[in-house]
Amino acid sequence: MLGLPVKFDFEKAGLTAFKVGDQEAAIILQDITKHPDTKPAILFVVDDVNATYQELKAKGVRFLSEPYEIYTGLAIQFEDPFGNRLGLTDYSKSKQ
Repeated sequence: MLGLPVKFDFEKAGLTAFKVGDQEAAIILQDITKHPDTKPAILFVVDDVNATYQELKAKGVRFLSEPYEIYTGLAIQFEDPFGNRLGLTDYSKSKQ
């Protein structure tokens, strides 16, 4: 409907991403039948999800899970005190 080009489409995983301009930003939609607890999130790219996870966990950030594998590397999500979902992702698979 918005006319945004598809960045990736992982239909079997219930994920489709749309490009936003020429940068890395994307809008990623999740199929709620495959991801029933999903909610809007902003993910930030970091060099190393595991290292950043350990650093933020030591500072008291409560994550929703352990880091998990995605198609490009690792990701992790948490919620701020107001219930906004935020996350971290890396491109560690492309560095191999």
